[in-house]
Amino acid sequence: MKIVAAYLLAVLGGNSHPSADDIRPILESVGAEGDNGRIDLLLYEVSKKDITELVAVGREKVAVAVSSGGGGGGGGGAGATPAAESKKEEEVEEKGESDDDMGFSLFD
Repeated sequence: MKIVAAYLLAVLGGNSHPSADDIRPILESVGAEGDNGRIDLLLYEVSKKDITELVAVGREKVAVAVSSGGGGGGGGGAGATPAAESKKEEEVEEKGESDDDMGFSLFD
């Protein structure tokens, strides 16, 4: 993803067809390393393609994934389960905190 981001930054900077030599300094400027093989693969895949069209196709794919409830973020419905578990844990903690007197009262 960082290589794609560096490529897009180069394009936004005015270079319509960035090379590996254009991408590496962008990555290095933020302390990231770019695998030469992955950079070359990206450049091969986007060569002779219009970046505007690629972004448009990507947006369409994301829109379809979102509308169908899917997505690459680990599953759509799975995100609610940890929140529910967290709430249950909080309830258990609250109950446990109220039992600090171990069943004894000061006024018994």
